[in-house]
Amino acid sequence: MDTQTFSRRNQWIAILDYGSQYTQLIARRIREQEVYSEIVHCDTTAAELAANPPAGIILSGGPNSVFEEGAPTCDPALFDMGIPVLGICYGMQLMSHKLGGRVVPGVEREYGKMPIEVLPGNPLFKGIPGTITVWMSHGDRVEAIPASFERGAVSATCPFAAMFDNARRFYALQFHPEVVHTQYGTDILKNFVFGICGCRKDWKLTTWVEDTVARMREQIRNDEVVLGLSGGVDSSVVAVLLNKAIGRRLHCIFVDNGLLRWREAEQVEEMFRKNLGLDLTVVRAADRFYAALKGVDEPEAKRKIIGKLFIDVFAEEARRFKDCRYLGQGTIYPDVIESRSPRKGPSHTIKSHHNVGGLPPDLKFELVEPLKELFKDEVRAVGRVMGMADELLDRQPFPGPGLGVRILGEVTKEKVELLQQADVRVQEEIRKLPDYKTIWQTFAVLLPVRSVGVMGDQRTYEYTCAIRSVNSIDAMTADWTRIPYETLARMSNRIINEVRGINRVVYDISSKPPATIEWE
Repeated sequence: MDTQTFSRRNQWIAILDYGSQYTQLIARRIREQEVYSEIVHCDTTAAELAANPPAGIILSGGPNSVFEEGAPTCDPALFDMGIPVLGICYGMQLMSHKLGGRVVPGVEREYGKMPIEVLPGNPLFKGIPGTITVWMSHGDRVEAIPASFERGAVSATCPFAAMFDNARRFYALQFHPEVVHTQYGTDILKNFVFGICGCRKDWKLTTWVEDTVARMREQIRNDEVVLGLSGGVDSSVVAVLLNKAIGRRLHCIFVDNGLLRWREAEQVEEMFRKNLGLDLTVVRAADRFYAALKGVDEPEAKRKIIGKLFIDVFAEEARRFKDCRYLGQGTIYPDVIESRSPRKGPSHTIKSHHNVGGLPPDLKFELVEPLKELFKDEVRAVGRVMGMADELLDRQPFPGPGLGVRILGEVTKEKVELLQQADVRVQEEIRKLPDYKTIWQTFAVLLPVRSVGVMGDQRTYEYTCAIRSVNSIDAMTADWTRIPYETLARMSNRIINEVRGINRVVYDISSKPPATIEWE
């Protein structure tokens, strides 16, 4: 556990990670209250935490069963520290299991929205109505709570939707208060952080910027840094942070893999070289990527091919900078959760992410990852603290593998050009909406589906395009955007009439979870 970070905080909430997809979301919800939270591995001991005691401990959810062999557990001494503990989902089952309760396999998995009845006496539910709808995601359940606990909530199928022990300040929920689908979820977490743990609002991003720039200067000293710049918000903020810390000793490399949005390479070059004055190298490598992707249609295989070739191209260019000791990366929290390394927690891999890892042995860079504990909206806030332009910070997220994961099936140059043209029209129409900046992400997807159509008096047999638009805060959960019908109609009409090769447009109305934002 890295206690150097903790030593900078007067107070903090420790989140033990048991592999839930929502673990980082718990941290995000707490930080929204201007209280610092940090995620630590589930096997972190009480002695390690005691080096800088947190104000509270949260046991996250996870995909395992507490009674199965090899299930992740916790140091029993955590419950003897005199620190408030909140167990969520798997965390509740683990708490019950450790303290004398009984956990059993559920008759059927509960997943989705569920009404619960809130019972009196639990400070977690202070100010919360007697009946609320919550988000369940569990297979096992607590059949009997430990002797010192009381029942805190109940549902039609879950006899212990919550439990509590006020004397020892132990609390547990079978549902997930951190997701937007749970009513009053943020209020429940606030009751824990402020009412039970006694925290103050003392974590500010302005201070974070000052601390981070100082730490990078201390880490890098007089050495140089090479950065893989994508033009997205994350790598752009890292570039400005590093420029603030070391100036012209930063060297940016932009790889044009041919899977970018329309004219993106030209826009990045103008923005960062001409407007911001950064040292930028642009590598044109589209043909290499198209050749490597020929005949490949499996999503994870495409991601890995794109990621590996990106590394190869980047490494070739990085070798020119012989004096560079460090590699800058725009890694943020959502990157970590969906491609979690085993040391970070026992989660299940959803999909691999595209980042500059696994470089050849001759490029022995040390990493500089200033954003790895921040969420996307926090990254944007950091950019604004540093005076970066809204035009740059308000860019919608774009996946590392680019259009390679928005073209279902084999990726070809012709399909990329087709999707680029469709996506341009989607972007142009969505930007006309007055609330455009509040929309997290809008894009087109090319489906491997051809259907019959009629244009003029002629039969067509062409591709289908899907439009995807979601609202989110941090990409951990997302709801589909209710785009006005008039806007959708204009998108559809323009794509079908102006993009030769597409004759049908559909709209994706799936939320995350259970769907992911990207289709692959």
